[in-house]
Amino acid sequence: MAGPGSRVFISHLAGVAVFDPNGDQVGRVRDVVVSLRLAGRPPRVLGLVAEVVGRRRIFLPMTRVTSLESGQVLTTGVINMRRFEQRPTETLVLAELLDRRVTETATSAEVTVLDVAMVQTRAREWEISKVFVQRGKVARLRKSKGEAVTLDWTAVTGFTLTEEGQGAANLLATFEQLRPADLANVMHHLSAKRRAEVAAALDDERLADVLEELPEDDQVEILGKLQDERAADVLEAMDPDDAADLLSELPGEEAERLLQLMEPEEAAPVRRLLSYEEDTAGGLMTTEPIVLEPDATVAEALARVRVSDHKPALAAQVYVCRPPNETPTGTYLGTVHFQRLLREPPYTLVGSIVDGDLDPLPPDTPLPLITSYLATYNMVAAPVVDEADHLLGAVTVDDVLDHLLPEDWREAALHGHNGDLEQDPADHKHETETSSGR
Repeated sequence: MAGPGSRVFISHLAGVAVFDPNGDQVGRVRDVVVSLRLAGRPPRVLGLVAEVVGRRRIFLPMTRVTSLESGQVLTTGVINMRRFEQRPTETLVLAELLDRRVTETATSAEVTVLDVAMVQTRAREWEISKVFVQRGKVARLRKSKGEAVTLDWTAVTGFTLTEEGQGAANLLATFEQLRPADLANVMHHLSAKRRAEVAAALDDERLADVLEELPEDDQVEILGKLQDERAADVLEAMDPDDAADLLSELPGEEAERLLQLMEPEEAAPVRRLLSYEEDTAGGLMTTEPIVLEPDATVAEALARVRVSDHKPALAAQVYVCRPPNETPTGTYLGTVHFQRLLREPPYTLVGSIVDGDLDPLPPDTPLPLITSYLATYNMVAAPVVDEADHLLGAVTVDDVLDHLLPEDWREAALHGHNGDLEQDPADHKHETETSSGR
């Protein structure tokens, strides 16, 4: 542990790995819990919120932290795996203090909180000591105007006004390296107001990626707080199957209004997906598989597969069709799997190596038959073809899993419900020992 007087800026702890005494990683830091105090006294740092296996968020008291040095957090090894529940007297620094508009006492001017620092006292406790603020306005995504200065905690006021005047730029900057699923986890644990602020600050592509990872209730809530034009833009940025799933959760009139605001070429595949029953190949498929004409070469196919925007399951094979190449395509000829592409010379035409032995799925194929098809033939995706042999899309294993799991699986995952995590009996004693009463 750093000695008394050591200062740690809390944004630097976001995402830092947490290790036990044996050097095994147990999780990552997601936030810092503090207790605000009266009479302008610096807040006391109670502990860290760490995310462990299964995305479970737990509370790690500062009394169990032995080191905050070298970009890592070391613990005593005694960790209570009970899910973290924030108490009314507690404040989360990253979620609730960053981006807050507060008042600099000396000038009575409003400033924006960019970061806060904690320091270890001589009593070996931690408390918030400094506030890093921006004078003037802070624009979206931290493009700021004005001077940035570090002030004593006592030199600013206004932290007791819950979520008043908060933006989201600095919270986003803190978590900008997170995968969409992990950022979705962060957003799920924010208040509804803060969640809306973060959604408003994200660009359309990033918000679309995050929405695809959130539970349906959160998706509907966030979309409902966007202006209609922006909601339509975000839906356009989503995968058509995910956009269709989200629109299916809205009242019919609202869904139709958003579809009307979308670009016609973006709305068309979503409308097609909405026309199928939910638990059929047509309802589950994506309308954007990798499609090539038969005279395309293996080199061209591999170039398409390498595009990072393609999900792994979709990039595992290409579908060979007569033009047009957009779904619904011309005549479907067959599939070429990624492994076959790797075995052939680059100049080989994909039309000469198609696998036409497996029958594609009709759009009305029910979910149990789709599951059996993928399992029987060890496939991660399957083509969906209509009666006229037009490729409509592809069903991927991840979409199948979404519908095989319980309806609330995303909610359970974000809350960290995992039956394999058992609480150490010693944790019952540990709960009475921590400074926060856990």
